[in-house]
Amino acid sequence: MGVQLPRWVWVGAGSLACVAGMVNVVGYLGFEHQAVTHLTGTTSLLGAAIVAGDERAAGQLLGVAVAFTVGAALSGMIVQDSTLRLGRRYGVTLTIESILLFAAMFLFKQHQSAGALLAAMACGLQNAMATTFSGAVVRTTHLSGMFTDLGIALGHLLRGMALPRRRLALSGLIISSFFSGGIVGAGLYRHLGYDALAVPAVLTGLVGIGYAAFRHWHTLQHDAEDAGPDRPSES
Repeated sequence: MGVQLPRWVWVGAGSLACVAGMVNVVGYLGFEHQAVTHLTGTTSLLGAAIVAGDERAAGQLLGVAVAFTVGAALSGMIVQDSTLRLGRRYGVTLTIESILLFAAMFLFKQHQSAGALLAAMACGLQNAMATTFSGAVVRTTHLSGMFTDLGIALGHLLRGMALPRRRLALSGLIISSFFSGGIVGAGLYRHLGYDALAVPAVLTGLVGIGYAAFRHWHTLQHDAEDAGPDRPSES
């Protein structure tokens, strides 16, 4: 099976995975040492905090989980679809994510734990926005599913079965982009501190603007094609 993903899906998935990698590494390196792009470890730590009777940690971890879910719910309200396709309001969603990341940066700089909540909400918003395209799973804020797809593909290869090349290529793109974002984010945090979050915030905003512009151009092209052959001649 060949890779048949439109260019805008490749660009969007890679860019957003890079954003998530930067945001998550800043969360880890910050004063709370809190992952914000995924909830597996957060849920495990929440259970441990409850057993240990650490109410502060339990409250913070629960807050991150709730914030991520609220962000996903907000995305569902705006996008109203689980399949990537042109015409949906991704530009609005990405603009909100950019604002949330800028606000998280400000709160982190004030050593306010609410910064992690806004960052988690931004990541939930992003992850719910990008779900599936043409049967390929698109998850840009965590890598468990991507590595699972790679393992399945390796098993298919060892058994001489056909490779799901579309899923394999997309998984490789998201893994490498997330990893690259982590490297860039760690380097930026070393030199800029929490101001490093300005980079993924700006990048998210630019992706949103780029999508809006592309959607507008695509609409104009479609309208021109529809009107061209059937347009009546002027007398």
